[in-house]
Amino acid sequence: MTDIHVPAEQSTWDRLRGLDSDARGRIIDTIPDLDLKDIPFAWDVHQRPSQATPPGLWRVWLILAGRGFGKTRTGAEWVREKVDAGQASHLALIAATAGDARDTMIEGESGLLSVYPKDRRPRYEPSKRRVTFWNGAVATAFSADEPDRLRGPNHDAAWADELAAWRYPDAWEMLQFGLRIGHHPQICATTTPKPTPILKRLIGTDDGSVVVTRGSTYDNRANLADSFLTEITARYGGTRLGQQELFAEMLDDAEGALWSRDMLEAARVSKAPALDRIVVGVDPAISNTSTSDETGIVVVGKGADGHGYVLDDSSLRASPHDWATAAVAAYHRFSADRIVAESNQGGDMVEAVIRTVDPNVPVKLVHASRGKKARAEPVSALYETDPPRVHHVGFFGQLEDQLCEWTGDGDSPDRLDALVWALTETMLGQQGPPAVVPFSATAPSQWTLT
Repeated sequence: MTDIHVPAEQSTWDRLRGLDSDARGRIIDTIPDLDLKDIPFAWDVHQRPSQATPPGLWRVWLILAGRGFGKTRTGAEWVREKVDAGQASHLALIAATAGDARDTMIEGESGLLSVYPKDRRPRYEPSKRRVTFWNGAVATAFSADEPDRLRGPNHDAAWADELAAWRYPDAWEMLQFGLRIGHHPQICATTTPKPTPILKRLIGTDDGSVVVTRGSTYDNRANLADSFLTEITARYGGTRLGQQELFAEMLDDAEGALWSRDMLEAARVSKAPALDRIVVGVDPAISNTSTSDETGIVVVGKGADGHGYVLDDSSLRASPHDWATAAVAAYHRFSADRIVAESNQGGDMVEAVIRTVDPNVPVKLVHASRGKKARAEPVSALYETDPPRVHHVGFFGQLEDQLCEWTGDGDSPDRLDALVWALTETMLGQQGPPAVVPFSATAPSQWTLT
């Protein structure tokens, strides 16, 4: 253990914490003009009842809540509670990506470094992925994109953030194997709900080992900016997706959707074979405002077995130069053959923007001459065969939400469109030459993912 100096003097609030709530309240009432905001680390006072650690000998505390609920703060405070009480000394911090673990769980505005007063603030060593607390307890950060890293270490507690966004179910299984020390290892899992197999299994557990807490964005209205509430209400209010993103409801498939959750699960694999061809499908947005569509950027390969493999979803909301940069980066990262981009919006401008980033990238412009549903149906049919002819290598939450939500009415979503263009090119269109360097995804840990 690494020794960290602990001041002999406790803060006034630390001494008050030892009292029950009634006694503490009576003392606080005697302090004139006290503003609880002056006690920023008094989680006992600031937390809402739904953010309080549930009693009992549960194994998993699953917090399903909408955006802005305070999931990150709740997870960080749970870690603080376990560490300060001496109930955990070897913790795991697992996020969807390494960047998420660093930027949200540790260094974020509500992350671990922010919930401790200055005199007890943990020491973070990014190169070692390690957080060391005032009493010598250690937390190690992990990416769910690299499940094998969780195979060996022992832990007595874990905070799993945005569990529904984890691409590889193996990461959750490896975490379970590592929780094998301490009196009663526990996991706090914080996430916006999506109908993934892991969440369905946890929610359906009724033996007392899983405690589920639900909450909405509006539970935390007092701490959210009015502009944020206005934005998300305008974007998601009254929509099925809003039920998920704001009110944390688990969505079922939309009636009439071309894809279903069961279809996607049947098509899911953990790795791809050697690939003969790889393309990057792009559905470009022509504007860049808070209400603009995203630019869909989806990478698809065709294996020697004749099947299609969805490798990556790099979609984003960005300026033309930035989405072109992201598309070119995906092209190089996967050693792709070409970028296939829709030209209905922007025409030749789409190719011109891509070539300002890299003039040597092969670009094929495709023009939609049929309706969106007519283009999507043959691609959807590739998933329905037995066995499926298209596979998702890992989990792509936002893309899969769009696939299972769109019924063919109105504009099709950006990620879906990019997928359709990429699979049409690799599986249904003219094939073109094979890749110069075949891509082999032999294990998730070998990928460079963002």
